[in-house]
Amino acid sequence: MNPELTLDTEINLAIRLTVGLVLGAIIGFERELHRQPAGFRTHSLVSLGAALFTVVSAFGFGGDMVDPTRIAAQIVSGIGFIGAGTILQYRGHIRGLTTAASLWSVAAIGTAAGAGLFITAVVGTILILVILSILDRVESMATRRLQLPPEGYRLPGDDDEPRDGKSEDMP
Repeated sequence: MNPELTLDTEINLAIRLTVGLVLGAIIGFERELHRQPAGFRTHSLVSLGAALFTVVSAFGFGGDMVDPTRIAAQIVSGIGFIGAGTILQYRGHIRGLTTAASLWSVAAIGTAAGAGLFITAVVGTILILVILSILDRVESMATRRLQLPPEGYRLPGDDDEPRDGKSEDMP
């Protein structure tokens, strides 16, 4: 049975959803600027969806036998599944780990906003932006200074495989 909600409560829930959407959009915009496959719309939807699941979990059901944490707990594994879909292996390089992590983090931002933890959600958003933008510059500078190999993760045995798909013995 659904509990009766006052107009003030409904407005508060709408604000929670909006905050989740806006904070996810901010992080998605940063990803969009870096031309990542999961950008503005994807991050906005993930954060809004997490906020909506959290609100529904907390306010949509009533009764003594209801556990409002059950739906919110499934956000973590559900978004992990979506994040796994963004991780690609191409020619010995692993790509998409940061995108998967940002989607997972944005789901946490949406969950916090849906739970009404606005300051936590805003601080989390700022920290994610620090990691995605400022630490990206630090990483680039360190890579140049330390003369590290190009970006990407090499898989074991990748150096043994020819790049054109042909064996070195074949013409």
